[in-house]
Amino acid sequence: MGDHVIEVSDLCKTYTHEGKVTSVLSEINLTVEPNEFVSIIGPSASGKSTLLNIFAGLEEPSSGSISMSELNYSDRLGQVAYMPQNDSLLPWRTVLDNAALPLEIRGFNRKVARAMIHSSLNDFGLSGFANFLPSKLSGGMRQRVALLRTIMTERQILLLDEPFGALDALTREEMQGILHNLWRDYKKTIILVTHDVDESLILSDTIYVLSPRPGRIIKSLRVDLDRPRTYKDAKFIKLKADLLDFLKTPAESKLEANNKRPELHNA
Repeated sequence: MGDHVIEVSDLCKTYTHEGKVTSVLSEINLTVEPNEFVSIIGPSASGKSTLLNIFAGLEEPSSGSISMSELNYSDRLGQVAYMPQNDSLLPWRTVLDNAALPLEIRGFNRKVARAMIHSSLNDFGLSGFANFLPSKLSGGMRQRVALLRTIMTERQILLLDEPFGALDALTREEMQGILHNLWRDYKKTIILVTHDVDESLILSDTIYVLSPRPGRIIKSLRVDLDRPRTYKDAKFIKLKADLLDFLKTPAESKLEANNKRPELHNA
């Protein structure tokens, strides 16, 4: 496996219902390096969330292989942190207690867990909100709590399934900045599923593009832009234009133009 924290080879996923077989993912090949930020983009129903579920141990592939660093593949459930599309905050718990939940699960008593969370509230823009219930928070604030809770699992690999998709543009940009900073400061490996080309380019080291179902990697892009990045940078604008042009190309042409195991292309 070398230095890869995740290595996927020829992974396929199918579902069978009432005798009908539906192919969701086809011949997925990818690698993720330590502390790398990877985005997976593609059209709706292309299998992005299914792939994330397989990484998390919530589903099993139908064929192919997946290796995850020093973990046994069968032990990956609970060994990675997973932030779903909705925030999944417990409505009866305050901001402080929602964020402290992973620490309590790990065996810390509530008083100690709360003290540990307090020191991180400011980094996530949550100072002054420790005792608020989720019902009193905006969507952006709820996602801050969910992101902090995800970090508190202290897992090296973070799986994020469109966490900012429901936010307005300004709040989404702010949350992207918070996510970038925690990736930089906490040295995590992050895999982000997103529909947002800007988001993938502003955050990622590598972008994998999935085809329509059955999802197959039809492009891998290495984003060699200096950090922190800006939407106004000429290189960013050029990369975005190229990626959008590719996404608008008919699926058949993309498949013909790419190999089974796509190579990374330096930007």
